[in-house]
Order: sequence, then C-alpha cells, then structure tokens
Amino acid sequence: MTLTQEHQVILFKPEGRIDLQVGTVLSEQMAGLTPQPDQLWVIDLAEVEFMDSSGLVPLVQALKAVRRSGCRLVLCNVQPPVRLVLELTHLDSVFEIVNNYEDIFSHTNEKIMVTAG
Repeated sequence: MTLTQEHQVILFKPEGRIDLQVGTVLSEQMAGLTPQPDQLWVIDLAEVEFMDSSGLVPLVQALKAVRRSGCRLVLCNVQPPVRLVLELTHLDSVFEIVNNYEDIFSHTNEKIMVTAG
C-alpha cells in the first residue's frame, strides 16, 4: 500500500483486496495519523478489486476520526465490486465518493504532494 501526504492532503492507495488482514494494516496506518482540521483524507480505491465487510471497518473508523477533527474524507476510483459492498451496506450515502482523484480538486487548484512509506 502506498501512503502519500500532500500539504493538507493525505492519500491512501490500498491495493488488491481489502479483507481482514489488509483492513487491519490500513486501520493501523490510519490510526498512526492524527487528522487536522484543514486536511483532506483521500482513499484511492483504483487498485482494489475486492472488499469484504471487514474491509469496511477501517473506512468507517477513518470517517469517524476525520469528522471528529473537522477534516474531510473522500473515496475515489471506486471499482464496481467495492461500490457494490458500499451500496449494499448503504455506506455509499455516508461517504463522499468521486469518480477520480482529479475530480476532488475540480473546484480548487491545491495539489502539493509528498510521498511517505
């Protein structure tokens, strides 16, 4: 998994399957970061071809954490099998979901990236 940090953007790019094992790793990575009020957390799911219910846990935990601190979380590049899980659990109406990474910034010109991990 790649973790990228832009000045006020934290980009998570999980790969493969988000199941119990990968979900635990993702949860640990997210728990290691403290959301700041002016940050944007982006979870790019372009390389995720499968997610089971245990994969929802880190997404929901991250959403709760960013909401408590007043920042924003966006899911992008959601593949059809993952979108189906989000729709079946009605979480597609809870998360902000955009088609691709560029769509997040269609209203602003902020994008300065630093890669970590």
